[in-house]
Amino acid sequence: MLMLLLQVDWSKWSLEALFGGQVLERTPAGLTIVYIVGVGVLLGFLVLSFFDNFNRPKFLFEFDLPKEVRRKLTQTIANRSIRVWQFVFIFLAFAVFGFQVYWIYFADESNEQFQALAYKDLRGRRATAANLRGWMLDRNGKLVDSLAYYKKDQNGDIVRAFSLEREMAHLLGTERGTPGLERTLFKRISDPTPEVWEVLTTIKRKEDQQKDIKITIDKELQSYIAKQLEGKKGAIVVLNPQNGDILAMYSNPSFSLAEAQNLEDYLKLEGNKRDKPLLNRATREFYVPGSTFKTFTMISAFRAGKQNAQFPSYADGFRPTRGSRPIVDATQKLQADGTVTGVCDGGCEPKNIQFAYQVSSNQYFAQLAIELGRERLAETARLFGIGPAESPEDALLQKFFPNILNTSSPAVANSIAPQQSTMVTGKDISPFDLGLEGMGQGYAGQMTPFQMAMIAAVPGNMEGRLMKPRIEMDQAPEMFAQVLSPQQAAVARQIMSTVTEEPGGTGTVISAKLAGTGIRTGGKTGTAEKQAPLYDEKTGKLRTEKKRRKDEKGEWVEYQAPLMYERTDSWFITIAPLEQPQVAISVVVEGGGFGARTAAPIAANVILKARELGLLGDQYKPKTAPASSPAKKPKGRRAQ
Repeated sequence: MLMLLLQVDWSKWSLEALFGGQVLERTPAGLTIVYIVGVGVLLGFLVLSFFDNFNRPKFLFEFDLPKEVRRKLTQTIANRSIRVWQFVFIFLAFAVFGFQVYWIYFADESNEQFQALAYKDLRGRRATAANLRGWMLDRNGKLVDSLAYYKKDQNGDIVRAFSLEREMAHLLGTERGTPGLERTLFKRISDPTPEVWEVLTTIKRKEDQQKDIKITIDKELQSYIAKQLEGKKGAIVVLNPQNGDILAMYSNPSFSLAEAQNLEDYLKLEGNKRDKPLLNRATREFYVPGSTFKTFTMISAFRAGKQNAQFPSYADGFRPTRGSRPIVDATQKLQADGTVTGVCDGGCEPKNIQFAYQVSSNQYFAQLAIELGRERLAETARLFGIGPAESPEDALLQKFFPNILNTSSPAVANSIAPQQSTMVTGKDISPFDLGLEGMGQGYAGQMTPFQMAMIAAVPGNMEGRLMKPRIEMDQAPEMFAQVLSPQQAAVARQIMSTVTEEPGGTGTVISAKLAGTGIRTGGKTGTAEKQAPLYDEKTGKLRTEKKRRKDEKGEWVEYQAPLMYERTDSWFITIAPLEQPQVAISVVVEGGGFGARTAAPIAANVILKARELGLLGDQYKPKTAPASSPAKKPKGRRAQ
């Protein structure tokens, strides 16, 4: 028998073997279960003693006493008090027992808020941090171009590092704020957070697979667009209109991820109301889009069969209703006395949609929007992911729109979800308001640069589709909506090309910068005025002025109001190359002035960089000079 026992491999029966090497992980879970069992046993004794108290033995003399006398006996009063306290203790024990059982066994299935907030649990965060995440690669998949990776610091510790710490800050996200790609791409979220019972009873829990992940961002292009916005406030978005790839997206001012690790520094970033470095202007800041929005109105006309409509231009401006304020072209100016000076864009003769788009006629697109009507505009808005609002108050209700994105999980979509752009299409808005929306002003002033890139992408798609933007390379392309037919999209591209390629177009600076490359483009400039708060350049504090108003008692009181100024934002949207667009670009520069002056040259530079990187196709990639052949060694002499 002794020899038999010696031949048994007792290592297979050790705690480490039985519990898959997870003794330390399961010890707290086991102790918790022991605690719950102990509470349950104590509760059982309390219940037994409670009922046993009713059947206590009585003395003989108690049986002959009147009932009223027995109730006043000291022992009876004491027992009655004990029963009350027993009931209290039983109630408390049940509460503790039920609380523990719920959070140990039932919370993972029945409490959605518990699972939604699980990522904030420091214990879970430490456990996640203890497992090395995969490397985040750019679209080329080369380790040398990794966006997130591991390295050894000066102390020899392995630390997480980022090659574009500032340029990718808004996409990667921080550990303190909204989780970005860094906290969502590498976390398995299909399974709920394991509870105590699961930890204790599961022999070996499968570890999360922290694989390397390739995203659609091009590292060099991302770095390049960040340099284009140096010293400026604004955003650039670059999409592939054929499959929805987010090739690059940057918002400036940005911040360094290292700055956000420290709580004190993070609060400083959060408190910078002038620059708002934590705000991703590309996806979560609303702008007045100006004339770039005429692309939306043009697409709405194609959908309604109104693309052949002609409208007149007026020397004194277009008045939607009798007595209303006139809508004038950019080359005209409305004087304080109501008179209009200047000439109409492209002359004051009637215009068709192509010429009106080329010269950016406000009068034409105001009339076109009124002709289309609010219901058709609302229908087109939904196809673009724009929320049609019933009233201006409804339009100000900000909400995120993760459903526009093509991602592997809701967590990834939520981490980079854009604010949903809105426009007012309710029955109470006036024809004047509708006309302003058609030209990209008024109630259309709730657009993000991300949204404007998607508007440009629809004519750029060969099938006239809006593809869901995607950030993960292994996600199959997915359509959000069929907006135009392929034939309509081709005509819309040709109309967009008149802006950048034909004389009189507002964006011919593009063709000038692309001369000699063979790249044809289409686009639309935009110039938009917006009231913005004024900040002190030295202190960064908001400047205010004293104002008076009546309070609820009807008395005049003074208060400090923000000092506002009119800021002129520069816009440009474009697609390239025209025959089969591979990029749809949206550029906005706050306070940049005319679109053709600031935003359009930036967009041209981005196209040239995309060409250099081969993102427009190999036929457009610059040809490298052939390497010179090595010199022949002279005979009879040794090469030096």
